[in-house]
Amino acid sequence: MIRLHHCPQTRSMRSLWLLHELGVDFEMQEYPFDKTLREEPYRSLNPTGRVPTLEIDGVVLTESGAIAEYLCARFPQRGLGRDPSHAEWPAFLNWIHFAETISQHTAALTQQHIALYDDAMRSPIVMKLEAARLAKTLRTLEQGLQGDYLLSSFSAADIGVGQAVYMARHFVTLDALPKAAAWYARLEARAGYKASLPDAPALYAQSFYPPWEVS
Repeated sequence: MIRLHHCPQTRSMRSLWLLHELGVDFEMQEYPFDKTLREEPYRSLNPTGRVPTLEIDGVVLTESGAIAEYLCARFPQRGLGRDPSHAEWPAFLNWIHFAETISQHTAALTQQHIALYDDAMRSPIVMKLEAARLAKTLRTLEQGLQGDYLLSSFSAADIGVGQAVYMARHFVTLDALPKAAAWYARLEARAGYKASLPDAPALYAQSFYPPWEVS
């Protein structure tokens, strides 16, 4: 049995997307992005109150990078992972975890623009700094792309980084990054990507959130 605990438009989207690409049977428990994640029964499953959480045959995993590595190892026939004997294994691991480098800045911007309930709590300076840091991570992606995908073929690395870019694009653009833009367009065309999208905006009410002007 595989069950994914998921909030739309969050990091758990990368686990959902990967499950669709693997073509395996799974159940999904969807939650709103609110205090429900910090309450029982979910809190007993994942005490941090975050998503994703994956239950698979009695194993519970709560980190998206670990989920990706585990699922690719459990279902190697789809070729979405790389094992230690593969020449691309180091690059695979590096890209899988680079997704979190992108996401940490996106999380800070999501907090500033969305999660904080009082405008007095928001900081135009933090917004500007985090947007600049986020843009820098995407330039690293641009420099790392040597072909159609991050590795020699589509993999879970593209899913992890692609989902991080999905969230990042609410705060920065790919306009000056032609290789990244073309790569992301290829990901958007995939059925697995489309299946992982919510029917309606769940977290981001706007498609883009520019930094506030410093007054």
